Amino acid sequence: MKTLDLFVVELEKQINDTITTDGGLELYMDTRHEGSEFRNRVTEGPVVSAPLKHDTGVQEGDTLFFHHLVVLNEGQVLTGHDKHYLVRYDPEHTINNQAIAYKSKKSDHIYTLGGWALLTSVEEDADPGEQSDLIEVVKLEESPVRKARIAFDAPWLEELGVGAGDVVGIKKNRDYEITIDDVKYFRVRAEDILYVEND
Repeated sequence: MKTLDLFVVELEKQINDTITTDGGLELYMDTRHEGSEFRNRVTEGPVVSAPLKHDTGVQEGDTLFFHHLVVLNEGQVLTGHDKHYLVRYDPEHTINNQAIAYKSKKSDHIYTLGGWALLTSVEEDADPGEQSDLIEVVKLEESPVRKARIAFDAPWLEELGVGAGDVVGIKKNRDYEITIDDVKYFRVRAEDILYVEND
């Protein structure tokens, strides 16, 4: 099977509903709790077909990392193939591009796709918030990520004058996490990068 402008990935399930202990015991999670389904959606799978229309570098068998919407509401299933899911690819309009990155089976290297950037967290100056000599005030909510470090080079990032290792500022509420090889990244569209910090 060859698709024109879509990736096809094979997925055994849409939600990661199990964890395995260090001792090898598999435990099932209840993913019905608020926010749990979002955090536990499957966002990677082996490529069955890469789009013929675009030269992405992705080969059959590579691992594709994709937007969580691919598996939302029973997912974008390929008709007649229960375990095959469609992943939109649009290198011109990142907002329409669900394919974020891929890992080459041959080289084990990770490459971003179609306008996406993968960023790692950096230590930001802590907001002292309210202070008191009598009581320690503790903030329980997490602060949104406002800056992060670019993890991988890409041509669309080079056009912006940034590359791997640069610390960049990102637009508010663009800090969506994706885990690749047990490393947490933020997936950000290149147009959501606001500035690069000077050394």
